[in-house]
Amino acid sequence: MKKVCWPYFDPEFDTLLERINGPTCRVTIDNENIEDCTVVKVDSVNKQGLLLEVVQVLTDMNLQICKSYISSDADWFMDVFHVRDEHGNKLTDQKVINDIQQAIGRSRGSPHSIKAYSNKVFPNYFHPNEHTAIEMTGADHPGLFSEISAALADLHCNIVEAHAWTHNARLACVAYISDQSTHSPIEDPRRLAYIEDRLATVLRATTNPNSSCANQQEVKTAEFRGGEGTMTTVERRLHQLMLSVRDFETPLGLTTTTTAAMPSDGEEVRRKRMVRIESCKQKGYSIVSIECKDRPRLMFDTVCTLTDMQYVIFHASISSHKGYAFQEYFIRHIDGYALSTESEKERVAKCLEAAIERRVCEGVRVELCAENRVGMLSDITRMLRENGLAVVRADVETHGEKSVNAFYVRDVSGNYEVDIDYFVQSVRREMGPTVLHINNNIRHAASNSDDDTPLSFGHKLRSHIERLSHALFILSTHH
Repeated sequence: MKKVCWPYFDPEFDTLLERINGPTCRVTIDNENIEDCTVVKVDSVNKQGLLLEVVQVLTDMNLQICKSYISSDADWFMDVFHVRDEHGNKLTDQKVINDIQQAIGRSRGSPHSIKAYSNKVFPNYFHPNEHTAIEMTGADHPGLFSEISAALADLHCNIVEAHAWTHNARLACVAYISDQSTHSPIEDPRRLAYIEDRLATVLRATTNPNSSCANQQEVKTAEFRGGEGTMTTVERRLHQLMLSVRDFETPLGLTTTTTAAMPSDGEEVRRKRMVRIESCKQKGYSIVSIECKDRPRLMFDTVCTLTDMQYVIFHASISSHKGYAFQEYFIRHIDGYALSTESEKERVAKCLEAAIERRVCEGVRVELCAENRVGMLSDITRMLRENGLAVVRADVETHGEKSVNAFYVRDVSGNYEVDIDYFVQSVRREMGPTVLHINNNIRHAASNSDDDTPLSFGHKLRSHIERLSHALFILSTHH
């Protein structure tokens, strides 16, 4: 028999790079070759979820990702990001550049999640020794966030921080609370069970038993764990909670738009689906193509959704042009197979469209900063509710002695153009001197065009009557 000789491979070769370079992750930042942006290159041993961790680092530092090229075939991950700061400029602060290199290296090599250096959206991660985290999901209705805030105040809980999203008549909320008197975490199992039960009752109170959301209410204390012992950020957890209540499905009686307006030369605006999925049979991939209006944190939202749905991104190309984003992902399921059925493709497309939409807030943005006190959030949301305003999204934070509250609101009939004057007067009358900002930059949910046609007199009158009747109903319940 002929002897077969195989080439010799040193078993130590697999760890050679790590022994030479330390941790197997190299981050290079190029500020010279491209005039209008900074290039961040990441080379690393690959693992599931690594792309999301890197995108999260860049996003949490408020960097705009203009372009990205991703390749992670075999066991090696290579990624190139073209980034700008929040003002659209190249990165010039050496501390920021150093922070990027350190944070990405730490996200790859440490069992703990990276630190959010300057994230103005959700600046804090879950701190189990400081606060108790409670997460809530359920069917949304006008005034629900106010009812949740009032229930926690009645339970002698201080809301240190809270974030709430609504989409397709569903709500997901994460709140960090402490004991009102001791300002310490609430750890008594019986008290926690009572808090969960009370909040569950609030969520169930006005839910139609025949609704598709009827069995989706859930309240529980939480420690947001990701894979391999990492901590899950609040915004990723909100995406997961919305996915768990199937906000990608439109409830009966509610119509939504899953199209993106793409301009054409002088012609009527053409509408098309934001997400398309095709098969690449030669390579065994599914190709996910996304076209939509560009916005901050868009890449994080799409990568987060694909990762949490157990899909692996092998290659990707990301770009933006004239306010529109173009993303293309080559994916397989974690089991190694491409999307095989039309129903699976449709589900992935709907979930990605929901992830794109749920962070886009239509409505008036209300920002209020005041001296922090127990029950403040309950009072603010009560005033919103009494003035016929429903919270679409909320971000509430405490900074020392100050409480910073940001809400997107619309009226109870679903209109995004609202009269905010009554609310402003209520705040000044009940809370005294406060810092109050109103941003009336309306984004229309019914159309993705920039049409700012004013509401008719009859529409405004009907909206005013609905707001007044809602306020009278609230006042009558209080008496």
